[in-house]
Amino acid sequence: MKPGTSFLRAASAIALSSTVLASSVVAQFAVVANAEAAVINRIEVRGTQRIDDSTVRNLLQVKQGENVTDAQIDDAVRRLFETGLFSDVKINQSGGTLVVAVQENQIVNQVVFQGNSKIKDEQLTAAVQTQPRAAYSQATADADVAGIKDAYTRIGRSDAVVSVRTLPVEGNRVNVVFDIQEGDRTKIGAITFVGNNAYGDSRLKQVISLRESGILSFIQRDDIYDADRLRADEEALRRFYYNHGYADFRVVSSVADLDEAQNKYAITITVDEGERYTFGNISIDSAVPGVDTAALQGELKTKTGEVYSAKTVEDTLVNLTNSVAEKGFAFAQVTPRGNRDFASRTISIDYVIDQGPRTYVERIEVRGNTKTRDYVIRREFDVSEGDAFNQVLVQRAKQRLEDLGFFTKVSISTAPGSEPDRVIVIVEVDEKSTGELSLGGGYTTGGENEGPVAEIGVTERNFLGRGQFVKVSAGFGSNTRNYNLSFTEPYFLGRRLAAGFDIYRTESTSGDYDTERTGGDLRVTAPITEDVSVQVAYNLKSEKFGDDKGAVVRADLNGDGIIGDDEYVADPDNPDEALRSTCDNRDPLGNGTTAAPAYTDSPIINEAICESPYITSSFSYAFTYNTLDSNKDPRNGFLVQAGQEFAGIGGDAQYVKTTGKANYFRQLSEEYDVVGQLTAGGGNVFGFGDDLRVFDNFFKGQDIVRGFDYKGIGPRQYGVAIGGENYVNASAEATFPLPLVSRDLGFRGAVFADAGSLWGTDFEGQEGVEGEDFALRASAGVGLIWASPFGPLRVNYAYPIAKEDFDEEQQFSFGFSSRF
Repeated sequence: MKPGTSFLRAASAIALSSTVLASSVVAQFAVVANAEAAVINRIEVRGTQRIDDSTVRNLLQVKQGENVTDAQIDDAVRRLFETGLFSDVKINQSGGTLVVAVQENQIVNQVVFQGNSKIKDEQLTAAVQTQPRAAYSQATADADVAGIKDAYTRIGRSDAVVSVRTLPVEGNRVNVVFDIQEGDRTKIGAITFVGNNAYGDSRLKQVISLRESGILSFIQRDDIYDADRLRADEEALRRFYYNHGYADFRVVSSVADLDEAQNKYAITITVDEGERYTFGNISIDSAVPGVDTAALQGELKTKTGEVYSAKTVEDTLVNLTNSVAEKGFAFAQVTPRGNRDFASRTISIDYVIDQGPRTYVERIEVRGNTKTRDYVIRREFDVSEGDAFNQVLVQRAKQRLEDLGFFTKVSISTAPGSEPDRVIVIVEVDEKSTGELSLGGGYTTGGENEGPVAEIGVTERNFLGRGQFVKVSAGFGSNTRNYNLSFTEPYFLGRRLAAGFDIYRTESTSGDYDTERTGGDLRVTAPITEDVSVQVAYNLKSEKFGDDKGAVVRADLNGDGIIGDDEYVADPDNPDEALRSTCDNRDPLGNGTTAAPAYTDSPIINEAICESPYITSSFSYAFTYNTLDSNKDPRNGFLVQAGQEFAGIGGDAQYVKTTGKANYFRQLSEEYDVVGQLTAGGGNVFGFGDDLRVFDNFFKGQDIVRGFDYKGIGPRQYGVAIGGENYVNASAEATFPLPLVSRDLGFRGAVFADAGSLWGTDFEGQEGVEGEDFALRASAGVGLIWASPFGPLRVNYAYPIAKEDFDEEQQFSFGFSSRF
């Protein structure tokens, strides 16, 4: 190796080493420089006007003297936007300074609604999130536009157009204006069912809540399409079919198409009914030692051979669950196991009792209620905090809550509790209006209340959110006045006892004499079983008959033996006025011929008038057996009521009055919706102590046998009704939808036959008294029933078939309907 070469190699190595060392030092200096640049020494906030810079710095969650990463900066930007205070946020790093540039949202000065008339400002204010003195957010305003459109959709104006704009005012504030074009009301043009064979469209339309638009829709407001209502109607159809034997029923589809040209929805519901089943063999099996299945047979609601019904299965589950729990098996679980026989179309059910999981209710959470108190919802549960959790009882509580009529929707779910054996029951409700203002009118024919009538009433079914019922009403007729106040507390003393009171006053100036009644009652109703209840009450009333003016004294002024309406005796002291006989001056002529004022042609009634006012103080009780499928529009089931009233707890009356009535409904034709009704009733009253007062008798007529006048049958004196001590009645009736008439109008036809009698009196043998013996009256007729928005109205034409000569007929009658 040459010496020069070695030197060159050494020099090259030294140079290379120097280069590597220099590069390393430079890299290290670069790393140090970058590290120093990432340390935040100062945070500078720009663009704030109302908000303190310190507030922004706190929201960043970045500390001075520490490193900051891109991820931390992204999180800081997100947190600032989430406050809703800023419309724009930018964060940059300049050396050791973190620069935060923000643009504040404007503050809402005022929220204004323009163009609305169908929905009030107060309602729209509650529907939007944009509020005065809050930061304006375009995203929130856009959501409010959608919320306002939803509100209009719920009142049937789905074509409403809504937009939002802002008007700047001083101080970086804005007025937010929602411009509304309400449009026309969207109607339901047609509701059509596809796939239904067992029931016609008209019958199924009675099951659902949606209605086709008609001439009364502007009052009833039930022709408003809403997707939630359609879903609820699907469930109503399932329940209807499941309770009528169609266990395989399903809703294939439900579609609502909007015809924008006519602004009408066409709703088509396609169903698959399946086969109809009856109950097969019913049995109870238990895997829990000690449970006596034989003793549980009486709890079964499902009977072999009867039409399958999901409701009776549910009722049986509840009965068995409660019965087993009462016997000390708190965690027993009852499960129905069905076995379908497709050949015989029967469903056999085996109720299996197993030992369920030992789970307790930790707490019940109630959500969504703004008016209804929590305890009103909680008391519908048969389980409380700390009790064994039972799904059957929870579902029964859900049904009870829905039956209250306080909510549009009730849902119950569960969540894990604080321990593995604890569960939280979550109840979510959507409240609805429970107050009603009713205005009604009509014309009542027959009897002392004949003439035009009008009624106004205010009803609140959830008074102050306490679940209490309050009704105040007043009725006015050409000759009548009535005033009523009713109050009911459904859970008296924390128990399922319905306690309440009624106060009333009625005045009538029609008929042969005036009548005034003022009274009230205190009542308590207790359930004995699901179908049987008993009511006890104390009743107090004051009755006054006649008036202080007395009766006009009439005479045969022409001497022709005929007393006419214009043949009255003039008052000598005031020739323009008729001379009157009063109870205090029974012989104004001074001839000793008048025993009592001649209000009527009946001395019995006249004498009773002079003995008024009467005070009646009584105690009463009544049993009710109710298995109707609907109290409003029954088609199947029994309603039986029987009770007694004991008068004599003070007051002027002393009697025992016994009454009873039974109604049986049966769907005669499901396809044509023909409903049959059989009714039977009767009563007896007898006095103890003093004789029975004439006004304590029963006065009957068209209320038991149509075709006769009010007080049109029974004992009379000189043609004036004096009432009877006994009555019986029976009737048969069939109602049906009118052909070629939309069921949405609420009309049904009726054919009927009635029979009955009123007889017996303490005044038998007195002069002029007749009709004291039993004599059958009967009639047949037709009727037209209208379920009007003002209440059920009915027109009847009845022709008496069997009658007495002294009976008073009223073949045509019109009035408010109440047949049971």
